[in-house]
Amino acid sequence: MKLPLLRMTLLACAALGLHTGAQAAAPSATIKPGLWQVDSKMASPDAATDNAMSMVLQQLGNLPPDQRKQLEAMAASRGMAMPTVGADGAVRVTACVTPEMAARKQIPTGQPGDCKSKNTDIAGGMQVSFTCANPKSSGEGKVLFTGDQAFSMQLAVTTSARGTPEQVNVASTGKWLAASCPAPSATAVQKP
Repeated sequence: MKLPLLRMTLLACAALGLHTGAQAAAPSATIKPGLWQVDSKMASPDAATDNAMSMVLQQLGNLPPDQRKQLEAMAASRGMAMPTVGADGAVRVTACVTPEMAARKQIPTGQPGDCKSKNTDIAGGMQVSFTCANPKSSGEGKVLFTGDQAFSMQLAVTTSARGTPEQVNVASTGKWLAASCPAPSATAVQKP
């Protein structure tokens, strides 16, 4: 398995919260502080990219210890636990939302790079768009909130993590799990 492909897949997963993490200003859109779980499914209109992502996700559980440690460190540096892959193919991450993040209505993200975002309020959520310089990516989508303990999101992401533009569609759901978060070694606190 090639690490660049794995990185591209994980970056697409990181897009699950993307720049919805920049404040969600809709008055009715609030989230609770604490431990959150986000499940994301990715698909690409390009069959080769879609097959490659599926293969990488299948192999995620069989990583050599050195690569696993590398990816765990990368996830922790972005305030997330190492992703796991469910039987349905969804990538699951957990992240801690601090009270400060909740006050800003900031969804747990994890997107790396120099990024700019724009969020526009809509009924029950927000439209989001973003561009990132490193790695180069952009996208747009919609986040809908279900009370303060859940959200769903659809994003169309274009990434150049493998050197050429590739389209990845990300469908995510987030749910609040608990008021407190595990110790940072298990689930790192995302930087507010």
